[in-house]
Amino acid sequence: MSSLAVHKAPAADATGAERSNRPPRRRRLSLVPTITLLLGALYCLLPVAWVVIASTKSGSELFSTFTFLPGSGFTDNLTDLNAYRDGIYWQWMANSALYAGLGALLSTCVSAFSGYALATYRFRGRETMFNVLLAGVLMPPIILAIPQYLLMAQADLTDSYWSVLLPQVLSPYGVYLARIYAAAAVPSDVVEAGRMDGAGEWRIFTRIALPMMIPGMVTVFLFQFVAVWNNFLLPYIMLSDDEKFPITLGLFTLLEQGANTPALYTLVITGAFLAVLPLVALFLVIQRFWSLDLLSGAVKS
Repeated sequence: MSSLAVHKAPAADATGAERSNRPPRRRRLSLVPTITLLLGALYCLLPVAWVVIASTKSGSELFSTFTFLPGSGFTDNLTDLNAYRDGIYWQWMANSALYAGLGALLSTCVSAFSGYALATYRFRGRETMFNVLLAGVLMPPIILAIPQYLLMAQADLTDSYWSVLLPQVLSPYGVYLARIYAAAAVPSDVVEAGRMDGAGEWRIFTRIALPMMIPGMVTVFLFQFVAVWNNFLLPYIMLSDDEKFPITLGLFTLLEQGANTPALYTLVITGAFLAVLPLVALFLVIQRFWSLDLLSGAVKS
C-alpha cells in the first residue's frame, strides 16, 4: 500500500502543475462584462469629451485644429455667450431649471401618492388601472405630444410655462417605480400597526411610509429631472416665445442660425457644455444622499 502511494503522488503533482499553468476559463469569461462596460463607457463619454474640448476653441481653432486638442478661446466664448442677446442663454437655463425642478418635484409627489396607494390598498380595478399606466410607459412621446398640444390649446395654455409643466406631472414610469418600491419597502404590518394606534391614512403615509420610500423617490426625481431637462419635442410644439424656451430649444435655434452665421457654432458648443454641468452636479449630490440614506438604514436596522 505504501509503494502504491509513493508511485501515485508524482502523477497527482504533475496533474496539479498542468492545471495551474492553464488560465482558468472563469477568469477569462469574467473579463467579458468588464470589457463590454468599458467599451460602453467609452462610447458614451467620447461625445462629452469632444464637447468639453471643443468649448475651449475659438471659431478659427474649431475647424482647423485636431479634434481632441484643447484651444485657447474658452473665456472669449463665455463672454460672447453672455453677451448674446443680452444674456438670453441664462434665461433659457433658468427656464430649464424651472421646468425640470418644479416638474420633477410635482411628478415625484404624484408618483409617491399613486405608487403607495396602488401598493397598499386593495380596491376594484386596481390592476386594470396599473396596466393602463404601464401602457403609458410604452407610448412614444411623439404620439402624446399632439394630443397634449390640442388639450392645452383648448384650455388656452399654449405658449405658457404651464403648457410645458403640466404634461410632465404624471409620469407612468415614475408611478411604476413608486409602486414597486413601496411594495418592497413599506411592510403591511407597519401600516396596520399605525392604524391600530389610531393614526389616520395621511399621517401613516407622511410619517411612516414616505420616509421608507425616500430612496426610491429620489431615484424617480432624478429620472424625471433628467427627462424634463433634456426634453425637446414638447417645448418645441408648445412654445413660440423664445424667452420661455428651455435650454434644449434655445440651443437648437442657435444651431439653426449657425448655418448662416458660423461664428455661432462656438456659442452652441459652449452652451451645450454648460448645460451638462447642472445634471452632473445633481447626480453627485443625489449620489451622496443615496449613500447617507443607505448607511442610516443600516444603522436603524
